[in-house]
Amino acid sequence: MTKVTADMVKELRERSGVGMGKCKEALDVCGGDMEKAVDHLRKTGMASAVKKEGREVNEGLISFAESAKAFALVEINSETDFVAQNDRFKQFIKDVAQDVADTIPASLDAFLAQTYSKDTTVTVDQFRALTMQSLGENIKIKRFLVIPKSSDLSIGIYSHMNGKIITAVTLTGGEGNEAFARELAMHVAAESPEFLSPEQVPADAKAREEEIAKVQVQGKPANIVDKIVEGKIKAYYDQVCFVCQKYIKDNAKSIAEVVAAEGKKQGKNITVQSFQRWKVGG
Repeated sequence: MTKVTADMVKELRERSGVGMGKCKEALDVCGGDMEKAVDHLRKTGMASAVKKEGREVNEGLISFAESAKAFALVEINSETDFVAQNDRFKQFIKDVAQDVADTIPASLDAFLAQTYSKDTTVTVDQFRALTMQSLGENIKIKRFLVIPKSSDLSIGIYSHMNGKIITAVTLTGGEGNEAFARELAMHVAAESPEFLSPEQVPADAKAREEEIAKVQVQGKPANIVDKIVEGKIKAYYDQVCFVCQKYIKDNAKSIAEVVAAEGKKQGKNITVQSFQRWKVGG
């Protein structure tokens, strides 16, 4: 039986992230065997995590990472913002995002079951449970999104409010426009578009807006009702469609006009392929 020393306790704490008292207890139980103590903490960590799984998680952060093949967005939730601002939590979400970007998993369930790159003796979900024990709160990996890279695309990502909101814009027309795409992603963070373009507005949403507009113009001359309704629908598109919105850095131009102007300046056909706007809890 090996005598448990302060240095051993410190080493176990650094490896596990668990409190000094629990580390000392694990080493004592395991006769000073470091590896057995690590396993002991994992087992008890999992048991502790199960008790926390049912707690609501309404706080958290969103992070992103980049690999040679893709960008990844990841949201991880916690019970309190206090824990979300903890350095261990921030490192965990950073590492998880990198794993997603590197491995491009097929689904969240598949990702949770795969080996965690920072500790290949456990799965991602098992390490999540260990992190739960360390931080004392329920932690959930809520969602992720992989945005594949391509030679004909430029992808810009913007983090707002210290990771509470993450936006991304993908432009066609070739690589090299990442800075411009990020500027547009900043617009997405500020203006919260719901759809990319009028063509993507669902038919029921458009019908609802038309119905509201018709009610608002009741009593108007029949010959101008259609024009008024058409104008109101256009105003609706200008509000909710990304390419129709006025650019926050130049409200004399729409996003579509700004993108077209940038393409003309470069002699390229640049278009907006897609955008993402993630908000914690959204």
